[in-house]
Amino acid sequence: MSGTLPPVLPGPRRIVTSHDSDGQAVVSVDGTVHSSVMIEGLHGHRTGAFWASTDGLPTNDNNCSEDGGARQVGDFGLFASNTTNFIYSDLGPGVRTPMHRTPSIDYNILIHGELILITDDGKETHLKNAGDVVIQKGTNHAWSNPGTEWTRWATVLVDAKPAVVNGQELGLFFGD
Repeated sequence: MSGTLPPVLPGPRRIVTSHDSDGQAVVSVDGTVHSSVMIEGLHGHRTGAFWASTDGLPTNDNNCSEDGGARQVGDFGLFASNTTNFIYSDLGPGVRTPMHRTPSIDYNILIHGELILITDDGKETHLKNAGDVVIQKGTNHAWSNPGTEWTRWATVLVDAKPAVVNGQELGLFFGD
């Protein structure tokens, strides 16, 4: 990444529904989810939290008034045991994340811009169209933005048993 990054993307609107005291469906939250720097020193990678359920599955969030968007999940805001976490990530042009792995199933959906998925074998898979999907099954990976503007994708991380290959458990990993 060279030079100064363009202005960040505006935060997306988040609407949460619930029930009033008569059991009628109502909108309980309608606001913008702002992003923040995920990893200190990597200002080209920002995340925002839509919702996290932290009480296991099935969750009891339908009967809870707490705003799941305000819950802290793990050290990096990504993963913790017995959680599901719905976040978005923004990556600046020319920025690459460190390689990382979480013991989770991750459903990633490209919303804006272009994104390259980088796997351990060095393969780079280019996502070019809004709506492109990557499902990660506890795999080590990095992301790169080859474009000239910020890119955004949404991710749902679901706690899962770590992948086991040749008898070795492949758990949490952050590094490069």
